[in-house]
Amino acid sequence: MNHDTSIALLIDADNSPASKIEEILDELAKYGMINIRRAFGNWKSPHLKGWEAVLHDYAIQPMQQFAYTKGKGATDAAMIIDAMDLLYTKHLNGFCIVSSDSDFTPLVMRIRANGLKVFGFGEKKTPEPFINACSKFLYLENLGEAEPAAEQEVEPTAPKAPAKRKAKAKPVAEAVAPAAKTTVSKVSGKELKTNTRLVNLLRKSVEAAADDEGWAGLGAVGQHISKQASFDSRNFGYAKLKDLFQATGLFEIRNNEKGIALRDKKQATPAQPD
Repeated sequence: MNHDTSIALLIDADNSPASKIEEILDELAKYGMINIRRAFGNWKSPHLKGWEAVLHDYAIQPMQQFAYTKGKGATDAAMIIDAMDLLYTKHLNGFCIVSSDSDFTPLVMRIRANGLKVFGFGEKKTPEPFINACSKFLYLENLGEAEPAAEQEVEPTAPKAPAKRKAKAKPVAEAVAPAAKTTVSKVSGKELKTNTRLVNLLRKSVEAAADDEGWAGLGAVGQHISKQASFDSRNFGYAKLKDLFQATGLFEIRNNEKGIALRDKKQATPAQPD
């Protein structure tokens, strides 16, 4: 996808924090133009005050959906109907679904069946079926790490006073950004090694892009991964794919004239005994 790509952004405002909208738009801008921006929810609900405050700043169109029956996903149904309308009436190249609800999994699969990419954003509570269905999925907690870090630096200087202020501000913080204070932490190398699915994905991707000596360019490996899985190294706490590979301890990494190359240590020629 390139910057001429047209993307429709659909937000489940009932189930997403407003504080991450700038990071979401910044990430999507890497893949194309966000020509359609819509947020769905019951805008009479005080729960959406955080979203209401940012709609005009980011040119997001509010889509009203009343909760006709308590406990039923009226917003979800409205988003799905709108997405299908857009799929067949607009010339789009991709969709972005912002939600932590697995109910959108069939929608994502249907859109991808039409050859369009689907970018997903949700909190870490998002069920795996929705994550895996997306072309690319990112945890909202892993976007915009600076604010949580700054809050943690302030608290130790005056433990008593900040605790009181934090308690008073809690209702506002929860209404606007329930996930904003989640600290992003790197998954340790030991944990990465025990993630069988991840290890298999990395190893098979390196193998698929490898030359006769087992070396594979990092760019080619990343492309191979993106073709078969909803994957982003930032979901594991690593800003770059190279850093994730290095953290596993399972791959050799070197710089050559073509850039960064990887090789599975299993493929390395063992040293011959004297």
